[in-house]
Amino acid sequence: MTILTRLAPLALMLAASPALAEMPEGISHFTLDNGLEAVVIEDHRAPVVVQMLWYRIGSADEQPGKSGIAHYLEHLMFKGTDKLGPGELSRTVTANGGMDNAFTSYDFTTYFQRIASDRLPLIMEMEADRMANLKIGEDDWQAERQVVLEERSQRTDSDPGAQFAEERSAVQFYNHPYGRPVIGWRQEMEGLTREDAIAWYDAHYAPNAAVLVIAGDVTAEQVRELAEEYYGLIPPKPDAARKPRPQEPIQRSPRRIERVDARVAQPVMIRSVIAPERNRGEQQQAAALTVLANLLAGSSQTSVLARDLVLTSKALYVNASYDGFAVDPTTFAISMVPAPGVSNAEAEAALDAALAKFLADGPDPAQLERVKTRIRAGRVYAQDSAHGRAYDYGQGLATGLTVEDVNDWPDILAAVTPEDIRAAAKLVLESRASVTGWLLPPPEAPVEARADSAPEPVSADTDNPGEAE
Repeated sequence: MTILTRLAPLALMLAASPALAEMPEGISHFTLDNGLEAVVIEDHRAPVVVQMLWYRIGSADEQPGKSGIAHYLEHLMFKGTDKLGPGELSRTVTANGGMDNAFTSYDFTTYFQRIASDRLPLIMEMEADRMANLKIGEDDWQAERQVVLEERSQRTDSDPGAQFAEERSAVQFYNHPYGRPVIGWRQEMEGLTREDAIAWYDAHYAPNAAVLVIAGDVTAEQVRELAEEYYGLIPPKPDAARKPRPQEPIQRSPRRIERVDARVAQPVMIRSVIAPERNRGEQQQAAALTVLANLLAGSSQTSVLARDLVLTSKALYVNASYDGFAVDPTTFAISMVPAPGVSNAEAEAALDAALAKFLADGPDPAQLERVKTRIRAGRVYAQDSAHGRAYDYGQGLATGLTVEDVNDWPDILAAVTPEDIRAAAKLVLESRASVTGWLLPPPEAPVEARADSAPEPVSADTDNPGEAE
């Protein structure tokens, strides 16, 4: 491809851009004429670059009856173009000392490469080529459909925890497509066709439905020039934007489910409720929920539930999870593994008592500051990874946030007050519309007595059960 336009002098124009005026040092943001949004994260410590291309489309955007098509198309994106044979993109990346992969979630589909920074033009050219010129052969689609069916067999159908996560999600959401598995229901996956994949690609893969994030040993000027050259000629598609989804009605009733499986060694309880997501310009409530999850179970020694349940030998393990990176309302979840000799009913009653006490007393101010310090420290450590920083910006922009929202997030977290925590706790802990699920061993199965044998419960947020590679 050739350069569509050359903005000269480019460096001067970038420096004068209002979008870059308030960026943190080393962060740049621009949008090409065809609608491709781009973020550049400069990190010159090593001659390495990460390219991530995020499409603002995921499994929650699929039509009923076609579950799994977003993930299926992700696999088919490696089948080549007129320029690249099947698998040639990955082989080329590997031959140049890099690595690549892709993943699908409810709200986005992402492709990425990590490679020496002087190879950035190579991976940009190949990624842009498959954005515009994917070729799905008559023989490719059936073989790859079998691959994703086998992936489902390995990751879900043979794993009681993954099966349980699917069942809980289906119960959690009455109407919203977050209740469907990202990988798809097996019966519907078996019916996916080449025409389905091509229609999905034609409808949604376009520069104006994508976010490009480049992190590493690059400059903003270099990235914009290359982006114009390789992505800039690809025409936008007027109808590529995400369509409105079915929304969740108000939930009013608690629900309970149980699953018994001989492969389960210990009982696991997970309770979840619908919770607000992070929204553009309105992240305060999501910040309070993030801090609340850390207060409740962010430390195995000092968190509220660890202190009240684990250190009192009522539970082997507790966890609280919330991830606001979502287009629509997500979930807040608490999980627990009862201690040996403690019945499931006793453990659940102890959990309820601990939560009721927290609701009555509110957060301890000193503990709240420790949690906020730990969160800040975690984010500082995360800056050490170019891939992690690229992921933050990509996921944020792919779910409707702005670059400014991502930049502001640490300050918003730091500003969370005890009153904010009380309001967040009341919202999610007093909700009657909870789903409480127990994953149980058969009644006759022995229970391991060692705490280190406790399984890691399946995450109950919307991001984890449904991220498929």
